Amino acid sequence: MSKLFSPVQLGRNTLQNRLAMAPMTRSRAQLDGTPGELAAEYYSQRASTGLIVAEGTQPSDDGQGYLTTPGIYTDAHVAGWKKVTDAVHGNGGHIFIQLMHAGRMSHPDNTPHHRQAVAPSAIAPGTGMFTAKGMQDIPVPRALTTEEVRQTVADFRFAARRAVDAGADGVEIHGANAYLIQQFLALNANTRTDEYGGSIENRARFAIEVVTAIAEEIGADRTAIRLSPGTAMWGIDEGTEGPDLYRYLVAELDKLGLAYLHIAHQGNETLLTDIRKLWRSKLILNRPGSPRDRIGADVASGLADLEAYGQMMLANPDFVERLKTNAPMNDANRNAFFGGAAQGYTDYPTLRETQGA
Repeated sequence: MSKLFSPVQLGRNTLQNRLAMAPMTRSRAQLDGTPGELAAEYYSQRASTGLIVAEGTQPSDDGQGYLTTPGIYTDAHVAGWKKVTDAVHGNGGHIFIQLMHAGRMSHPDNTPHHRQAVAPSAIAPGTGMFTAKGMQDIPVPRALTTEEVRQTVADFRFAARRAVDAGADGVEIHGANAYLIQQFLALNANTRTDEYGGSIENRARFAIEVVTAIAEEIGADRTAIRLSPGTAMWGIDEGTEGPDLYRYLVAELDKLGLAYLHIAHQGNETLLTDIRKLWRSKLILNRPGSPRDRIGADVASGLADLEAYGQMMLANPDFVERLKTNAPMNDANRNAFFGGAAQGYTDYPTLRETQGA
């Protein structure tokens, strides 16, 4: 496990260790999308982590899916995130803001403009979503026109510039977990007949254009993407072509010289090994639900350059220290994952506080 605590170069940043905090939606932003008052404290508490990847942050009004998630496209958003990045940097950490366009995973009641969600095609995910009125079925989205797809690429570019204006060390593009980019990748969510649908190359085009635009805007060494090959959540089905699509996509993205690729692993070890061979830059690996006794194994084997963890870091602001000393971990309060105030957000005790030091 000792290699886990060694420094690593990630783009233009030298990280203090090879641990990353996975992005986690907490739904505690203000109604206008400005990060909540406790966000700076929450993230800075975890600054001993090599890299913090902040929660999914919408690049536009259309990009919002859930209640009270943050944005990064207005002056108020930038000012709010600046408090967060300053606090993280003040504690010696690094933070990338994750840009997340929810696509069809949205409800009009949750967005500022209350309009129909947009997606590659007018196909509903077949699931519900929490709103201020309770759980509601997600309506059928509106298919983006070809010009609107290009405008969405421009929205991502603009949001990336705003993230850097807010002091972020870079941005991670959310291309995973059944949101807009993965909707373009999946045959059953993308039935388009223009240059963004049909073949593997066409379905990967949107992702490549978003990444390319952001790399041009803020630098490839401040640009990253998260993918979850094989995800079958919320109606997404990538079909038998899925592995070949990701081999193509990763090979194309590798040409751009990005800071890192973040894989939320779904279990296809052969594909993961192939991705590692195709990807020449840094690779962050997140194995959801991975047990504690496996921490450090992927870095030690060379399969990954960093390992990302979610709930354990959510519940343990001093996660790194607890690993180093083999100390027990706090359990996550699942009832406080989304919404609320300090409880289950900034009130998890550190090891020193628990021991009365």
